Amino acid sequence: MIRDITLGQYYPTDSVLHRLDPRVKLCGTLVYVISLFLFQSFTGYIVATVFLVSLIIISHVPLSFMLKGLKAIMILLLFTAVLNAFLTPGRELVSFWKFHITIEGVRLAAFMVIRLVYLIVGSSILTLTTTPSDLTDGLEKSLGWLKAFSVPVNEIAMMMSIALTFIPVLLEETDRIIKAQQARGADFDSGNLIKRMKALVPILVPLFVSAFRRANDLALAMESRCYRGGDGRTKLYPLAYKTRDAVSYAILFIYLAAIVTAGILF
Repeated sequence: MIRDITLGQYYPTDSVLHRLDPRVKLCGTLVYVISLFLFQSFTGYIVATVFLVSLIIISHVPLSFMLKGLKAIMILLLFTAVLNAFLTPGRELVSFWKFHITIEGVRLAAFMVIRLVYLIVGSSILTLTTTPSDLTDGLEKSLGWLKAFSVPVNEIAMMMSIALTFIPVLLEETDRIIKAQQARGADFDSGNLIKRMKALVPILVPLFVSAFRRANDLALAMESRCYRGGDGRTKLYPLAYKTRDAVSYAILFIYLAAIVTAGILF
């Protein structure tokens, strides 16, 4: 299960998406997430599906690698589907005891599950095709206007970059601790839910200790290098828009217009 989490991981390969300016990918991810809630029709889902599949193809990231991240939220998807199927009023489809499943509930449950899947896969494309350093630069440039309101944009971008960098590191550390505990006879798979939760204590304690130790080492390393924030610092590769970025913005605008049209007319 731990290895199935793809959030924060970067998949190194050569593709158009990898070469795009991080500001374009940040804007595209935001627009795509918002667009998933702008329609209620099958036409809107078709447009969103075509757009998402196109991104996956041109990213050169294996589909199996992206879908692997969905295993960690299967319980959430199932819980969402069951709640919508049973609690949505409408024409009765199946009834037993005090529970009623409606046609509208099944339709809404299917749509909500699809939206959650598209939301996770679409968001994971951002981190899979963008390095943490590029993501930090893109956030600093995109949110630079907030400096006029005394918002510490550089510090916020650095914290997000460190958090994304530490996710795969901590996941690897968790997997190592689990294997070490299993080698000593620990059992994490048997018993009821309460016993399984208690079995996680020997994992959480060394994980927190390791996380604090890594955070302290990182703070000392940044302090020894006289890091004092991003103001006035120069970039080895400063961000600059290119022709492919302008084309990407145009495609993004066309996609948003198509989603809005589908939500209004269909």
